[in-house]
Amino acid sequence: MKSKTFKKGISVPHNKYAGASALKDCPAPQTVYIPLAQHIGKPATATVAAGDVVKAGTLIGRADGLVSANIFSSVSGTVKAVARLKTPTGACDHVVIENDGQYTEQRLPALKDKSGESLLTRMREAGLVGMGGAGFPSHVKFSPKTAVDTFIINAAECEPYITCDYRLMKERAAEFIRGADYLARILGLDKFFVGIEDNKADLVDVLNAAAQNASVRAEAIMLKSKYPQGAEKQLIYAVTGRKVPLGKLPADVGVVVGNVHTAYALYDAAENGTPLFRRTVTVSGGAIGAPSNLWVRTGTRYSDCAEFCGGVSDDCVKLLSGGPMMGFALGDLEYSVTKTTGALLALTAAEANTLQPQPCINCGKCARACPMNLMPMYIDAYTRRGDYASAKKYGATSCIECGCCAYSCPAKRPIVQSVRLCKNKIRELKL
Repeated sequence: MKSKTFKKGISVPHNKYAGASALKDCPAPQTVYIPLAQHIGKPATATVAAGDVVKAGTLIGRADGLVSANIFSSVSGTVKAVARLKTPTGACDHVVIENDGQYTEQRLPALKDKSGESLLTRMREAGLVGMGGAGFPSHVKFSPKTAVDTFIINAAECEPYITCDYRLMKERAAEFIRGADYLARILGLDKFFVGIEDNKADLVDVLNAAAQNASVRAEAIMLKSKYPQGAEKQLIYAVTGRKVPLGKLPADVGVVVGNVHTAYALYDAAENGTPLFRRTVTVSGGAIGAPSNLWVRTGTRYSDCAEFCGGVSDDCVKLLSGGPMMGFALGDLEYSVTKTTGALLALTAAEANTLQPQPCINCGKCARACPMNLMPMYIDAYTRRGDYASAKKYGATSCIECGCCAYSCPAKRPIVQSVRLCKNKIRELKL
């Protein structure tokens, strides 16, 4: 089977150190700190207060409007406070719960009707979001306003180090396939594609067998292991040959892309009534004692995950929430796992770029690597000058922040940080 791909992009070391590590449960700590903003859109509104007794699965944050998502307790115990605490990208209200260690659960009512409409309702009730990192509320994404004829599961997992989706598909193929079929059913489709990079080719037979056993129409598409193969627009082009125009959504070309873990979470919510309060996380990097793939309850501190995996060694120079290309640098490990936390990385000097940025040498390597065909050097230059309007003209708002430019830059310019700053300024100034 010839591997499909997209134009441009880069080759990066895979470093899938945890790939052979089976999923295991990370013990929840004595206290969990559950953010009420675990998604794109408005944070959820707290439905509990200090002193309330909750179960694992109790609604503790109600979606505030259409583009928002319900939040659930991940443990049973007593609410200690609702407090504003830091996140990797800012701060938001957290529900602080003292864990009683019993893990008594509260589940959603049994879902007997598996029609698309009922599944969409359950998706909203269970607080499902895109779990690949963006966190867009799933009930909105799976209610496209235009006709859709193609559904793709993004199983590329193209970021280095991250292997939690791989392990989830390998170990729970039947559940994943059924959940993906439910996602397709919501869209009114009876078939879907699974895009898999060829460094995970062993999954093809596993998933095909699971689909056949479940009488589900699914087709695995082999993709070239290239970064960012898992970006929506690049994945759509590789699988279908369709191009999503700038400023448009995948649904505008008849496609919806879903995440591996979102599919599994829908299965769990539909079959077992389990709302979304835990997920798989890869803990890896050269400074982690035992790189692993974990089941982690939301609100668990990163420090607890790292300790469970053998701790962080003294030669760690960089901590990241997420992958090395699109993740966020951390000053410490006192942050909480959320619905969108796919990885925690602790990198050594040999793995991380610690060089100081130098002036741009106008080599053009960033432009040659950019999968969106942008001119990143100009976006960076105009942002540094404070000329955000000109940076916008060069496509700052179309950047997918994949990091190909910064990775390719011999001057080690922090181009992604410039883009993120520019986008914030464009929104702030309403340019």
